[in-house]
Amino acid sequence: MRPDNTTDPAATALNWPDCRNARDLGGLPTVDGGVTRAGVLYRADGLFRLTPAGIAAIRAAGISRILDLRWPWECERHPSPFAGDPLYLHVPLLEDVLSYDPPHDSYGPMLDHNGDRIARAFSALATAPPGGVLIHCHGGRDRTGGLIALALAVAGVTPEAIVADYGRSPETSPAAMARTLTHVDVLYGGAEPYLRQIGVPARAIEAVRRRLRS
Repeated sequence: MRPDNTTDPAATALNWPDCRNARDLGGLPTVDGGVTRAGVLYRADGLFRLTPAGIAAIRAAGISRILDLRWPWECERHPSPFAGDPLYLHVPLLEDVLSYDPPHDSYGPMLDHNGDRIARAFSALATAPPGGVLIHCHGGRDRTGGLIALALAVAGVTPEAIVADYGRSPETSPAAMARTLTHVDVLYGGAEPYLRQIGVPARAIEAVRRRLRS
């Protein structure tokens, strides 16, 4: 695991050939004036794009768990180079057949309709061994963005920083994440009450908070 770098002003883009949307989420500002730790939470797009150099870079980063949020058919079509490795865990974030029409301007319905799966994925983050956790889907934008936003929110990252980080992913509208955070606040009272309502225990939420904070 690389040492903490609590002076980074924003998440750091990573050179993991040929991932197109990979970054370390250290250095994001929190509401109490702190920042998130570096080297403990990463986000990326589909790892099936990785070259051998990219695979080696991920192994060298000290990552202890990879959470693949894709559907099973996506994993069959584009297998992860880490499938079968003890650090790899497939935790589909969305129901196999969506029971709702996903809008383009908010992930609120995604959170409303996939609580069981989101709880499972969040708990997998909470119980990861020491080291970095890498979360990804196909594009590293929608499913990854939703789960990452919840983790950052319970760690106390400012809403503005959550929205700005989401907006660094290609083909995103920061307004969609802003609407999502508002949806969570209005309907559930915030990220932590939402997670508790879908079955995530308090100890898991606290574990994620401790992982991300200095």
